[in-house]
Amino acid sequence: MGNKKRTTIKDIANVLNISAAAVSKALHNDSRISKQTKEDVKRVAKELNYQPNHLASALRKGKSNLVGVIVPRTNSNFFSSVIENMEAVLDKAGYNIIITQSKESFKKECKNIDTLLYTQVDGIIASMANETTDLSYYEKIKSKGIPLILFDRGENDLNVDYVGINDYDSSHMIVEHLVKKGCKRIAHIGGYRRTRIFNNRIRGYIDALTKHNLPLDQNLLTESSLTLEDGREMMQKFLQLEQRPDAVYVASDYAALGALQVLNENNINVPEDICLIGFGNEPFTSFVKPTISTVNQHSAEIGKIAAETFLSRINDKNWKPSLNKNILKSELIVRESSDKKI
Repeated sequence: MGNKKRTTIKDIANVLNISAAAVSKALHNDSRISKQTKEDVKRVAKELNYQPNHLASALRKGKSNLVGVIVPRTNSNFFSSVIENMEAVLDKAGYNIIITQSKESFKKECKNIDTLLYTQVDGIIASMANETTDLSYYEKIKSKGIPLILFDRGENDLNVDYVGINDYDSSHMIVEHLVKKGCKRIAHIGGYRRTRIFNNRIRGYIDALTKHNLPLDQNLLTESSLTLEDGREMMQKFLQLEQRPDAVYVASDYAALGALQVLNENNINVPEDICLIGFGNEPFTSFVKPTISTVNQHSAEIGKIAAETFLSRINDKNWKPSLNKNILKSELIVRESSDKKI
């Protein structure tokens, strides 16, 4: 079977024997069109299952009231919370959002950007994929003159608005806590240094060790995609070392969960033998046994600020892209996995 032809304004006009312009005006409740004609147009439009072409409308008006959102994944409490709070702010201002996910793929991220630009979105709010090092597609967004706001993951080189936490200070805060608990061999399961936030967490970890005169053992510093499987693999490697770590700081709660599974499977007492801290405050961190210490990234606040930043930019006729950072202070949530009794 062939594809069913999409109903157009001309189809409605032909049924009613009026002009397409009159149909368009009736659909937009133009005061110059009679009440009877408006009712007739709405009736026929419903009968023919007419759907407005929002893309064509956006091209005519130069405004779509759509905001594109790009996230690495949607099955994360952090990103879903950001989206929920972002949408709440934008909805009140009359905007709808189009959500896309890169699944940490640069190629998929580029396709998402092209799709959103084709859809004539009024702006894009994004968190970059782990694979992204080439910023040309984000430069393409800027070249269109529409607001680009980055959150959580972004690059200063783009010279655009950014909302997130201080990842460097967060690592300092974690290491300080572990040192106070008597830990001396602190391992770090980090993300890839090519991503700014993970590079900042690694730098913070290294500098905090130096501050407390603790050695940096390269066997205890790893980079990964921070999946649950990565957490399992890295923890298994740590347990095979002649000198095991007495604490493991993981840059993602999902990888921290994988690490905890391995520790439990090997009957290692947490936190007495090895302390464990994650990052992100995913809901499961307070349900597992032992509960996992983690970092609250203030996802709700990030979503609200990102949306408010877009609105302020879109309403500013003199707006030009510039590097404006809104950095929130993170919060360490101490739970059983690191609350070792000294």
